[in-house]
Amino acid sequence: MPRKLVVANWKMHGNLASNQQLLDAYIQKLTPLKNTDVVVCVPYPYLAQAQSILQNTTIAWGAQNLSKDAVGAFTGEVSASMLKDFGASYVIIGHSERATAYCESDENIATKFMQAKSHGLTPILCVGETLIEREAGVMEMVVAKQIDTIMNMYGAAIFANTVVSYEPIWAIGSGLAASAEQAQSMHEFIRGRIACADKGAAASLKILYGGSVNPQNAVQLFAMPDIDGGLIGKCSLSASEFDGICRAAT
Repeated sequence: MPRKLVVANWKMHGNLASNQQLLDAYIQKLTPLKNTDVVVCVPYPYLAQAQSILQNTTIAWGAQNLSKDAVGAFTGEVSASMLKDFGASYVIIGHSERATAYCESDENIATKFMQAKSHGLTPILCVGETLIEREAGVMEMVVAKQIDTIMNMYGAAIFANTVVSYEPIWAIGSGLAASAEQAQSMHEFIRGRIACADKGAAASLKILYGGSVNPQNAVQLFAMPDIDGGLIGKCSLSASEFDGICRAAT
């Protein structure tokens, strides 16, 4: 069976002491997992700590954002090569919490996607619609635009061996997840959209679901044929809840 992928997104949480405890618990609980890959995306200051604790384990680590530029006078930015210095292998791109707060355009997100790929990082591209857009029935149009911007700028082949996370904006942090059927429908649409341009890229692509995933609804979500895992926010801060989600994937 294809391997699932479960990614922890700590967002702006943690400190050295609590991180140590949580990562130690991750290692204890998650190392024996089969058929599931686990990644934890930590705030920038804790990349060195994640590298120190997680190296030589089965758990990979990454960041929650990166600069669209490779190098230069960009105060406060962090480049892809800097992430690589700390052993990061994944990076979240275009999360709605960032895209909304910092007015990131689809083109800006596409450039970050390319930066990640060109430096050997696996991008986790977040796409999704607002509640108003879903109620208006234009959710596929909204997601297609986010996907198409990258394909138009860099070609569909860039999606080979990458990750897309469908995160309906109305579900993030609300406690109200999309139904398994709603998520599957969008995941199937995303894979089909890319397959129309490059079947090989679509076949190697992993599509995660994110948005109020918990150990209970993860079982139904991960059973869907086009849901390859999850991008987990709040529940990733609890080792027991995150373990429950990862075991649902397994």
